[in-house]
Amino acid sequence: MDTTSNALSRVLHLLAYRPETQEKLRQEFLEAQDQHGLDIPHDELMALPFLDAICRETLRLYPPAPVLARGALKDAILPLSAPIKGLDGREMHEIAIAKDTVIFFSIMNINTDPVLWGPDAQEWKPERWLAPLPEALVEARIPGVYSNLLTFGGGTRSCIGFKLSQMEMKVLLSVLISQFRFSPAKGEIFWEMGPITVPALKDNPGKAILPLTVELLA
Repeated sequence: MDTTSNALSRVLHLLAYRPETQEKLRQEFLEAQDQHGLDIPHDELMALPFLDAICRETLRLYPPAPVLARGALKDAILPLSAPIKGLDGREMHEIAIAKDTVIFFSIMNINTDPVLWGPDAQEWKPERWLAPLPEALVEARIPGVYSNLLTFGGGTRSCIGFKLSQMEMKVLLSVLISQFRFSPAKGEIFWEMGPITVPALKDNPGKAILPLTVELLA
């Protein structure tokens, strides 16, 4: 629940500061409602291209759980995508991992690697998902269960609810954006890093809160 709610909060925060993008998304919802009725059917809602791009881009750049830890079940050799230099100056192409070693990896760094995503990897650009993905990213074969990302993990320990999470985000956004307009409120918002990133006010850290101005559309 916390990961999905904070991912949704991040989308609303981004859209509040980008009124043109918010309006473009709203128009996509309104056109779908004109065609299918106020309750957009599941398959049609999940297939809305700009909505999907916004969700993917937000989960790429701002994964709710930015770091994961995994334990090695046996001795293993970890190959490296690019060589690194050790403290002794020698070039290494792989790392020996002993059994029971706990490995921490940064989902945020993997999801924003400029080698894979290009020089604009740190920018929130939903439009990147409306075009073919970079060839380097496709060739890298990121072992995530979702969209060449590690936001939901990968392998047997991946998030079993990632499809539900996507659906919840899209359903809630379709209701909120089609009926309300979101804009900035007073107070500077920043996102506190932790097991799950949460919004807070700069002058009141430690308290999860996301103040936004919400207007009912005519």
